[in-house]
Amino acid sequence: MNGRLLGIDHGIKRIGIAISDVTGLLARELQILERKSKREDFVKLNQIAEQEKVIGFVVGIPSSDAPAGVYTQADTVRTWIERFQQTTDLPIAQWDEQLTSEDAKELAYLQKRPTNAHIDDLAARLILQSYLDAVRDGLATFPQRSDE
Repeated sequence: MNGRLLGIDHGIKRIGIAISDVTGLLARELQILERKSKREDFVKLNQIAEQEKVIGFVVGIPSSDAPAGVYTQADTVRTWIERFQQTTDLPIAQWDEQLTSEDAKELAYLQKRPTNAHIDDLAARLILQSYLDAVRDGLATFPQRSDE
């Protein structure tokens, strides 16, 4: 992989955003986007992707043990991804975000963030780093652009 990826932690009120280095080895938190509307959120995410010269997105998918037929937060995020994909030519990878909120809380504590500080960007960083590690270890493949 040769290029930056944008990691996304999708939330109801906020979207956490992280970015990788060009080599695809390290992720760092970038910002927290306060949700407005899907349209405005998609425009902002695409602007960030363009500014940062991103080659793809990694979106965290919540784990779900819900029985078949029960609509879950994971379904909500997958629907959001489908709509987001219509606004970009960049590939979007879906990645399990299991335990990232708890890990993000611990990371925030280690960074000495205030206890009431939002941690969505840290969750995005953990999602993206997990994905980068899996790609590096051969456990995941990098998604291809839709025109490749």
